[in-house]
Amino acid sequence: MRTRLFLCLFVLLLLPQCTTPLPEPPPQAPVEEVTDTYWGIDVVDPYRYMEDLENETVVEWMRSQADYTRMILDGISGRQGLIDKMVDFDSRVSDRISSLQVVDTDRHFYLKLKPDEEVGKLHFRDGYEGAETLLFDPTQYRAEEELNFVITGFAPTTDGSRVAMTVAPNGSESAYTLTLDVESGELYPEEIDRSWFAPSWNEDGSGFFYTRTNSMDVHDPNRTIGTTAYFHTVGTDPAQDTPILSAEMYPELGMAPEEIPVVMYDPDVDYIYGVAASVDQRLALSMAPASELANERIAWRRVFDREDEVLNFAATPSQAYVYTSKDAPNYKLLATSFPEMDLDGAGVFIPEDPNWKLQSFTLTSDGLYFVRSRNDVEMTLHFIPGGSTEARQIELPKAAGTLGVSAKGIEFPDLWVSISGWTASGERHRYDLASNTFRRQQMSTIAEYPEYDDLVVEEVLVPSHDGAEVPLSIIYKEGTPMDGNTPAMIFGYGAYGISNTPGFGPNFLLWTHEGGILTIAHVRGGGEKGHAWYEAGKKTTKPNTWKDLIACAEYLVANGYTSPGRIAINGGSAGGILIGRAMTERPDLFAAAIPEVGVMNPLRAEETPNGPVNAPEFGTVQDSVETLALIEMDSYLKLQDGVEYPATLVTAGMNDPRVIAWQPAKFAARLLAANASDEPILLWVDFESGHGIGDTKSKQFEGLADGMAFGLWQTGHPGFKYQR
Repeated sequence: MRTRLFLCLFVLLLLPQCTTPLPEPPPQAPVEEVTDTYWGIDVVDPYRYMEDLENETVVEWMRSQADYTRMILDGISGRQGLIDKMVDFDSRVSDRISSLQVVDTDRHFYLKLKPDEEVGKLHFRDGYEGAETLLFDPTQYRAEEELNFVITGFAPTTDGSRVAMTVAPNGSESAYTLTLDVESGELYPEEIDRSWFAPSWNEDGSGFFYTRTNSMDVHDPNRTIGTTAYFHTVGTDPAQDTPILSAEMYPELGMAPEEIPVVMYDPDVDYIYGVAASVDQRLALSMAPASELANERIAWRRVFDREDEVLNFAATPSQAYVYTSKDAPNYKLLATSFPEMDLDGAGVFIPEDPNWKLQSFTLTSDGLYFVRSRNDVEMTLHFIPGGSTEARQIELPKAAGTLGVSAKGIEFPDLWVSISGWTASGERHRYDLASNTFRRQQMSTIAEYPEYDDLVVEEVLVPSHDGAEVPLSIIYKEGTPMDGNTPAMIFGYGAYGISNTPGFGPNFLLWTHEGGILTIAHVRGGGEKGHAWYEAGKKTTKPNTWKDLIACAEYLVANGYTSPGRIAINGGSAGGILIGRAMTERPDLFAAAIPEVGVMNPLRAEETPNGPVNAPEFGTVQDSVETLALIEMDSYLKLQDGVEYPATLVTAGMNDPRVIAWQPAKFAARLLAANASDEPILLWVDFESGHGIGDTKSKQFEGLADGMAFGLWQTGHPGFKYQR
């Protein structure tokens, strides 16, 4: 013992750090096998009992793992330095503005977060240069209960006189809807629990439409089954609210019980829309004149079925513009009469471009603006004047990796564009059509980040297993060694057609600040290369997502950026499938895997509160072919005894309404039992958080530092070692 202590002290004289052996982990979870048969296939589930989150034994095991993981992560040298740097970055921005909404009266509503605050507070101002007023501070709502409430959504009336907002505690997304009078700043007495989604106001602002779940308990399997959309009149008892839409009320609309009814009012045309919401991007939509609200039953008319492949639309009193992927993988815009909405007689207003995806569009009193994108890392702005079909490109004030456009509506000329990229803070500009000029109207204060002045960005296309070219964004500091020894992080998602578009995140870029190579793999299942790219990474084609990520990792190795012992992979939520299956298919290729609040046991997803509504994305066990696909994408089932797996940090949120906590927990338990390597397998369960939505700022910093420090430690960065 004295010799070992002397040796460590001697090494300390020569090296800045001495790695401490990891303490003994807590006991592994007991195995209690359950065998299910799916379409003649026997599937063994050794940790089925963990699906009971009311079981004290399960909870205690999760707590023991969380305590152990917390000790390990807190003991990584360099982790606190990452947090300190995030706090430093945050202090450079005196006002961080998000969720901006500008109503007809030019009243601006937004969430504002200061460096000394943990959550955003609701503010407003009249006009861009108007005086600012604080409307609602969520930290003061039910403060005596010591819950961390955050604003998860808000909706002002068109005149800006009232705001309805949803607030939820501890990341649960189980929200209360509150209504506020803007002039007085006073809350109305009623609060509506079990709220889901931001409300939609009626024409005169006397009330709003909202959707209500069956339970505030995120673990309740019937939480969202057979839900109802209601209309609430401000100042009245919510128990008297009028039901507007549900599968049971209107069976002729063909809504499935797991689909969530959402009702919205369109002031431009005085119609209400009823959406059968799920993760399926294709709209299942009905509509009716707002005057129908006076009747006992609404004469809903179904206008879009999912087979129509309508993803979005916008209407004027005489015409509707319909955004569709039907026979157009890069999307096109149709024009048809309103309110008839006759798709068969619709004409092509903006044709599909084989090289550029039609990204988005918006209407103003002057005409129609639209955005095109290439691989979702390069975007351009275009305009079609009212009464014309000829488009012209508008030169932007700077190149746009990501371009967002927003407008007040068809009665106003106002248009704002937001421009962002990987290496520079986002900018907001107001566009004036008459002079063809942009005027900077920045809401958040501008900060300088000299740490990132020398970043290099490479956008490359990587051949995947079947020859498909996968976009890969590579970011690093100029002069970073390309000798195969540099730590690399690959981030990916690959689901729901969601694209990882360029955005500047100084905290996210800290991997490069520490000398590493940061990459974003735009794998199939995302929307970067259009609708076909999305369809090529879901259900039976889901294996393309992790095979694309594997191809990107092999590209980085083959081209000297890094090596297998230096690669960490990270993804969250549905991206858990991507990370889990990449590490189970090629455990030799990665040094570390970090699936965050991930879908790790999708075969059992339909048994979770949020599972049935996700069947259009992943599949259902009610279909034999889709069951095979679910088994193939199930990382939990693919773990094999005796395999040397990479170091893994698995995270879960006990209040998570999207991915129930037992999915990551079961995966971690099985991985701990199967792993033959000496690499650490850690499970962090946050008992005061959910899916990450609604986390306080400190919790966000800590979570990002956990993953980054773990990844840098396991990829051999000398500044990150366990030393407790």
